Amino acid sequence: MFISNAYAQAAAPAASPESGLLGMLPLVLMFVVLYFVMIRPQMKRQKEHKAMIEALAKGDEVVTAGGIAGKVSKLGDSFVHIEVANGVELQLQRSAITQVLPKGSLK
Repeated sequence: MFISNAYAQAAAPAASPESGLLGMLPLVLMFVVLYFVMIRPQMKRQKEHKAMIEALAKGDEVVTAGGIAGKVSKLGDSFVHIEVANGVELQLQRSAITQVLPKGSLK
């Protein structure tokens, strides 16, 4: 009485395999763009940072992640001693070094 009759809808035609691939195309394109815009440059930066950390030598002038500038006085396997002033040394992890400055930058 209050409920109207429900009629079955016509069955949708079977989806072809081609339409499934076309439906996935935007997702694949988004992943490719994401790879070239974000992932690949980040991997390149990581390689450059690792090479910089491995090439550290005594006497290099560096800047840390905290913004402290100093001269490398001792090198260890995972730690570096940085002289920030006469007689003042800080012990930091190698990964905390963000930049190697040109010689003579610190005075």
